[in-house]
Amino acid sequence: MKITRKELIKKYLDFFKSKDHVEIRNSSLIPENDPSVLFTTAGMHPLVPFLLGEKHPEGKRLCNVQRCIRTGDIEEVGDETHHTFFEMLGNWSLGDYFKKEAIEMTFEFHNKILGISLEKYAVSVFKGEKNLPKDETSSEVWESLGIKKERISFLEKRDNFWELPSNNTPCGPCTEQFFWNSDLEVPEEFDSSNKNWVEIGNNVLMEFVKSSNGDYNEAKQKNVDFGGGVERTLAVLNGFSDNYLTEIWKPIIETIENLSREDYLNYKKEMRIIADHIKASVFIIADGVSPSNSERGYVLRRLIRRAIRFGRQLGIKNFISEIAKVVFKIYNDYEILSDNKQKILDELVREENRFLETLEKGINLFEKITENLEVLSGKDAFLLYQSYGFPIEITEELSREKGIKIDLEGFEEENRKHQELSKTASAGVFKSGLADDSEATTRLHTATHLLNEAIRVVLGDEEIHQKGSNITPERLRFDFNFDRKLTSEEVKKIEDLVNEKIKEGIEINCKEMSLNEAKNSRAQGIFDSKYGEKVRVYSIGNFSKELCTGPHVKNTSELGKFKILKEESSAAGIRRIKAILED
Repeated sequence: MKITRKELIKKYLDFFKSKDHVEIRNSSLIPENDPSVLFTTAGMHPLVPFLLGEKHPEGKRLCNVQRCIRTGDIEEVGDETHHTFFEMLGNWSLGDYFKKEAIEMTFEFHNKILGISLEKYAVSVFKGEKNLPKDETSSEVWESLGIKKERISFLEKRDNFWELPSNNTPCGPCTEQFFWNSDLEVPEEFDSSNKNWVEIGNNVLMEFVKSSNGDYNEAKQKNVDFGGGVERTLAVLNGFSDNYLTEIWKPIIETIENLSREDYLNYKKEMRIIADHIKASVFIIADGVSPSNSERGYVLRRLIRRAIRFGRQLGIKNFISEIAKVVFKIYNDYEILSDNKQKILDELVREENRFLETLEKGINLFEKITENLEVLSGKDAFLLYQSYGFPIEITEELSREKGIKIDLEGFEEENRKHQELSKTASAGVFKSGLADDSEATTRLHTATHLLNEAIRVVLGDEEIHQKGSNITPERLRFDFNFDRKLTSEEVKKIEDLVNEKIKEGIEINCKEMSLNEAKNSRAQGIFDSKYGEKVRVYSIGNFSKELCTGPHVKNTSELGKFKILKEESSAAGIRRIKAILED
């Protein structure tokens, strides 16, 4: 069936609402209370506390469409189906229905609502491993719905089992759904390695809890987490094997064609990368991230500069804002884009101009280090790439003109080392965080509430708000908007005020209320699409009142002594405090 993005999303949400699911809001790309990843990578990310057992204000059946960023396979971007930014259709059962109902609803949506025939449908289930049983139940449910045994593939743990890296967290087998996206005859038997079978959905069936000794025990609360990519689903329903031919990409591709006067058919990889990276950058900036040399800012900077590099190959420059304007038109249902349009465009133009200057410096450095050389070392080639964002292709081109060879193996070795570090940073900056629900992390998380309010009190500015946090069992890191460095006296006053509230032994209370009630009660929080209609407000006496979903101690006396380790700049107009709790 031919279908638009907005129609697909509406059909999905309407269907699950008819199954008693409540639509929750599309959360920020910046994970709240979870330092294990830099960005929201799936719809389940904002729901981790509720998968762990906390009661969700909207109930046990939820659904939404969630904007996501994934950078782990950034090098794969350029093919037909990989994207850095994407939207994910999601529905959840928090201790309500389980395997049978979840699979039946998924199939009904795909088969009855979207019209996907059994002929082009296949699924995978978990084959079992060591102390984890084979998922016979899911297989039997699929068979009862008419899926032939030949179209059910049992896959290993690395493909069909989901778990977090930390212990004492929910986990379980997956069952994925695939669509035959080819004009070739559909094979009788499903082979997941055949690229014509495109994954369009995945039910994660959380029936276990992974213990600290590596055992998998039956969970008290069994959860279901379904995720389906809007981009891939939209492509297969409209008969495209290339996602970039759909309505959410084609206008961007056409703009690149017009600017470069080149044809997409001749420069597919380059144009896909430019389109993908600029779209992702627009959404990342909208959520408050600026280009920098660390963490989220570094990912953003890399995306923008990579787009500029590939634009150079097409003979275009100073083009990013023109392409970004098309993204606003495609996603005109995102208020966070329209509300921040000028800021986004300004950031993109600023970073593009900065990198164009860097490119010239890189060329000058190349001329210096290659003077009287016959072979350019891998380290020098990587210096150009790492320090100046200088693509190896340009280095090779310039080297050929001067008759110089490049130690490409040495370059690849240096690049490999760097990618391992980058992959670690993108996949998980710290070994654990609030997702592990540990006592140490809970204490530090509660301390951020005190710190948040203490900063406003000491600096006398009610317009100061949290701009990010990262909490491990060892320390907390807290970002807030402020336009100058704090004095040592101010830092000491903030630290003393937090400790004063800890010594007072104040009880911490939680109350569920509507978003309007929370706003009228002067609770701290960003009152936008991040929250649903019902929210949780945590109060620390009369000192702090804040919207939050994370775990907290019952009394401030449990926290110990608060100590600020460092106050520094995080980005333009953003300050950062690092602190610990001592026993």
